Amino acid sequence: MPSVSELRVKLFADGADLRVIETMAANPQIKGFTTNPTLMRKAGVADYEAFARAALAIVPDRPISFEVFSDDFEEMAAQAAAIASWGAHVFVKIPVTNTKGEFAGPLIAELTAAGVQVNVTAVLTLEQVERVAGCLRPGVASFVSVFAGRIADTGRDPVALMAAAVEMLRTAPGAELIWASPRELLNVVQGAQIGCHVITVTHDILRKLPILGRDLEQYSLDTVEMFWRDAVSSGLSV
Repeated sequence: MPSVSELRVKLFADGADLRVIETMAANPQIKGFTTNPTLMRKAGVADYEAFARAALAIVPDRPISFEVFSDDFEEMAAQAAAIASWGAHVFVKIPVTNTKGEFAGPLIAELTAAGVQVNVTAVLTLEQVERVAGCLRPGVASFVSVFAGRIADTGRDPVALMAAAVEMLRTAPGAELIWASPRELLNVVQGAQIGCHVITVTHDILRKLPILGRDLEQYSLDTVEMFWRDAVSSGLSV
């Protein structure tokens, strides 16, 4: 079992709470940041650009992704240009399709040809990965976010799919695969084992990193002691 320092996968923090972003930014293990409109809504974000510029002030030197929110590709292009102008380390999140199921490939190709760094998001199939890879401009930094956690939620093991996605992206120099929406710490190890470039982590998963590779006999004893302490403190009796 590898230690945290031996993991060959970059950890990106996922969220839109500025206080949490600030906490994560103080952690040298966090190599980048991602956001999305759903997370912003949960965090109560009302002014997109004000939020983004506040986040950029906290994170001035690591990749950070902000998503377009139009459902029209022409309008997405305009939003992407504005978002990209906010900083050299900004990546523009483009959904793999719009709500009509229309592939965003032409827009992805247009943006990357212009040098815009994109993060293609909401990807769930290998066909989508292959199509996206064919649209990326070689040498332009980009991310492809495959929602492995959502794949797992459907009862499918995402590991083989993610490993295949790593191989597919070898045809797109400059592109990195993100294991998005992980569900447990094990996913970090799985991502590292298959050569995935990046995995997003929530604060809850990050807190578990210190127990990575922990001795199971000792962990068993610690669990027994926890149950005993809680029983005593609760004053339980039979």
